[in-house]
Amino acid sequence: MRIDKFLKNSRLIKRRTIAKEACEQDRITVNGKLAKPGTEVKTGDLIEIQFGNSLIKAKVLKLSESTKKEDAATMYEIIE
Repeated sequence: MRIDKFLKNSRLIKRRTIAKEACEQDRITVNGKLAKPGTEVKTGDLIEIQFGNSLIKAKVLKLSESTKKEDAATMYEIIE
């Protein structure tokens, strides 16, 4: 699954266009490497998202093409 789509489906970022822009501005890494919007993620990958001064680290637990709001948090685990 593409990183921009994963971030939207998991609701770590609200819109796919915003996720795409975050990738283009080098604010997202997957397993320590800068991510482009089309970067593929798989279960077990570590995603880091830079929001201003804060850094969110999340581990991918499952991939889902569509999720309900209640189930979105089951797609990842926040680390630290």
